[in-house]
Amino acid sequence: MSVNRRIPGAVSQRFLSIGLVVERRDLSRFISTFRSNSARLTLVLAVVLATGCTRPTTLQEIRDEGVLHVITRVAPSIYYQDQDLDTGYDYELARLFADELGVELRVRVAEDNSEILSVLSRNYAHIGLAGLTKRPDLEGAYYTLPIGVTAQSVIVYNKEVPAPESLDDLASETMHMLADSNHEHLIADATDDQAPLIEKHPGLDAAGLLARVESGEFSYAVIASNELDLNHVFFPKVYEAFALNEPSDLVWLFPGAQDDSLVNAASVFMERVRNNGTMAQLAERFYGHLDRLTYVGARTFMHHVENRLPRYQSLFRDYAEASGMDWRLLAAIGYQESHWRPNAVSPTGVRGLMMLTRTTANYIGINNRLDAEESIEGGARYFRMVHGRIPERIPEPDRTWFALASYNVGFGHLEDARRLAESAGKNPDRWMDVKEFLPLLAQKEWYSKTRFGYARGNEPVVYVQNIRRYYDVLVRVTAPDSPAPSEPESELAWLEDNPEASVGEPQTDFRAELPPELQLIPPTL
Repeated sequence: MSVNRRIPGAVSQRFLSIGLVVERRDLSRFISTFRSNSARLTLVLAVVLATGCTRPTTLQEIRDEGVLHVITRVAPSIYYQDQDLDTGYDYELARLFADELGVELRVRVAEDNSEILSVLSRNYAHIGLAGLTKRPDLEGAYYTLPIGVTAQSVIVYNKEVPAPESLDDLASETMHMLADSNHEHLIADATDDQAPLIEKHPGLDAAGLLARVESGEFSYAVIASNELDLNHVFFPKVYEAFALNEPSDLVWLFPGAQDDSLVNAASVFMERVRNNGTMAQLAERFYGHLDRLTYVGARTFMHHVENRLPRYQSLFRDYAEASGMDWRLLAAIGYQESHWRPNAVSPTGVRGLMMLTRTTANYIGINNRLDAEESIEGGARYFRMVHGRIPERIPEPDRTWFALASYNVGFGHLEDARRLAESAGKNPDRWMDVKEFLPLLAQKEWYSKTRFGYARGNEPVVYVQNIRRYYDVLVRVTAPDSPAPSEPESELAWLEDNPEASVGEPQTDFRAELPPELQLIPPTL
């Protein structure tokens, strides 16, 4: 900036070796003008600093960059990949939140919670998805926000060691846990000098911890109840003892170095998805089927995965591919129907590995229901027909759950339940709503109001839940196009020699006949 342009022309300028010279007679006028212009410049700078140069909020930075950065770990309760698609309860919430912000969701996968906390402490990510509760040591260092799921810290043990009833029974024992978990402070706060010895395992996940309890390498461990629910089926020699606390909210973590603009926006988002049912639907999707596989059922299923599934896996894969479905879903249906027995026969006459009725077999061109290949081909073909009748507006996975219910109880009865749900103000396109009304079809006060009348409405609910659980297990232990299932000995559980000794084959027939009004549509299986 030149002084010449700011000083009136009456000021004489002489350039000497030391700079600008001002004649004495104009000195006072120059000083006055300079002060006036300096005041204006100061005012301009103050306005700029107050507006354009103020650091943007965290939320504004995210919108400016167009990316929401989250850090997480792989766990079925939080984040995982299925058929090259990212999913998981926390991930789905984060994806919806990013969509609401109008930005891309970018995920970084950490080894364990220790790495997640380290990254957040340096403000290198916007949100941490760690499956943690609001622990005392997180106060002040991180913002926390409940995500609609609760968990307890649960003591588990190998079935060959004494069952503890309280922490007093574990005095001098070693209690194993994941690093930076929810549990350490609960044991420290609740015990004295006779407390269990705590051993933390950086780099292990919940499945790795449970595998070591299963094998007997660890006698006792403590784990989050939600992670136990999702993994317990794989480790039937792991027994649950007792919980250390009441259910606590799982939370998202936000760096304490951020301002509160992002956590406030996330709080508004959480409230909205809680109120509109989205959060409950996600909870049902990821946790709603976990009570359908008992200890005995889990051991039997794993035995059959190892010993029966290899005989039919290529058939499931080939005919599922031809029908445009996941072979593991088709296999799960087959297991629910017959435990993968090609010669299965029910008292009502349905038979074969996929338990086809004679009418259904004739309709889809199957000649020999007891031939495993024909039965699997028929089951795949028919399921796609049933799936095609479910309205396309219903999103997955609910559309598949509706198709399974229809496959079991019949399309007409399913429609009756959907109408009952709608008349009660529920969403007829949402499985978590409709499954509450299907059992009412067995009660006269309800089925008398429907078009197709009585149905054993509890059965399709159990049917869908079982298949979801079998499918969930198969997804965990096989690849979508793998030639053979993973070895349960190494990845699941160490089974006893004869897990079927005290377990019979399924006796319940889940087939239902269609009412006469539906003779013009494909019959149910």
